[in-house]
Amino acid sequence: MGLGGCIILIAVGAILTFATDWHMQGVNLDLVGVILMIVGLIGVTTFSSIARRRRVVVPPTAPTVVEEERHVRRDGYSDGYGV
Repeated sequence: MGLGGCIILIAVGAILTFATDWHMQGVNLDLVGVILMIVGLIGVTTFSSIARRRRVVVPPTAPTVVEEERHVRRDGYSDGYGV
């Protein structure tokens, strides 16, 4: 069950606990809603701890700067002004 399923469990549990006033014989919907919310919270914490362990931190590498050597003649004519 992924993170989405856990969030759905929490939402359904909250709806059953706080938004309904149905009365079913033999079933306490408030208790069922609380149980679903607890299971959803346990799932979220489990999922986040597993996801945190899987994450691999790669240290940033400095970019390699390669300077190109240009052979420039300094005779006065190579820069374009003495032509």
